[in-house]
Amino acid sequence: MFIQLKHKSLNVYSSVTELVNEVYKFSILLPQEEKFNLVQQIRRAALSVKLNLAEGCTRKSSVERKRYLVVSRGSIVEIDTVLEVAIDLNYFKKGNLVRIGELLNKCFAMLSKMID
Repeated sequence: MFIQLKHKSLNVYSSVTELVNEVYKFSILLPQEEKFNLVQQIRRAALSVKLNLAEGCTRKSSVERKRYLVVSRGSIVEIDTVLEVAIDLNYFKKGNLVRIGELLNKCFAMLSKMID
């Protein structure tokens, strides 16, 4: 926010930021009894995507940078899995999660291109 680094101008960074915002909006809608389970898990995973992307982009070594990006991409899979659990538990219908699904696929693809 205060430090102007190159990764903040990347399209992937803006998409990941949007994903984090959508995850937080979604997590508020989960039942109260999931406050310390699914809510915390999906929020941690969303933050992990953005934090590892940011930290990875500051690494000089390409091997180290890719390692952070792989962790970031793995957190996207974790978010997807939490959403699957929420659907399985009938907290939501898949049709209600179209935007977040689009963002997950977009961010996953963008990170994959950066890794390969």
